Amino acid sequence: MAVQKSKKSRARRNMRRSHDSLSVQSLSTDKVTGETHLRHNMTPDGYYKGRQIIVQKQDAEEEEE
Repeated sequence: MAVQKSKKSRARRNMRRSHDSLSVQSLSTDKVTGETHLRHNMTPDGYYKGRQIIVQKQDAEEEEE
C-alpha cells in the first residue's frame, strides 16, 4: 500500500479541489414562446430555436376540430 512521504497542506489540498465545484446550468429564453429552457434543449412545448419541432397531442386534436 502506498504511504505518503509528508502531509499535504491545506492550500495544496484546496487547490486540487478547486475544479470539483458544480457550475450553474446556462438557461435560454425561446424567441417565440418566451419560455426558459436549458441550452441546446427544446422547451416543454416542443419549440427549439423559435421553431416547433414536436407537435403535442393536445395541439393536434385542436387542429383537427
